[in-house]
Amino acid sequence: MSKALDLDLLVDAGSTYSWVRQDKLSALGLKPMGRRAFRTIEGRVIEREEGEAVIECEGERATTIIVFAEEEDAEVLGVYALEGLGLEVDPMTR
Repeated sequence: MSKALDLDLLVDAGSTYSWVRQDKLSALGLKPMGRRAFRTIEGRVIEREEGEAVIECEGERATTIIVFAEEEDAEVLGVYALEGLGLEVDPMTR
């Protein structure tokens, strides 16, 4: 049986990938597969580890790229995960 974690994540249509705290991902047994550079909204370049995770929302499941967020990073559900789940942001209701 796979480990699972229920999360309430803010949808961020400006973020390509989903960001979840590294301690939560490690508790699930997920391991980073590499590092990637990201540009913050302030224009700074930061590096974070990334990996893959299976996510589920509203009965749909998908494998997605997930960023191992540090304590100061926001936890968000990004566009890549939304598209994998067949979901989209409604710009009228947000």
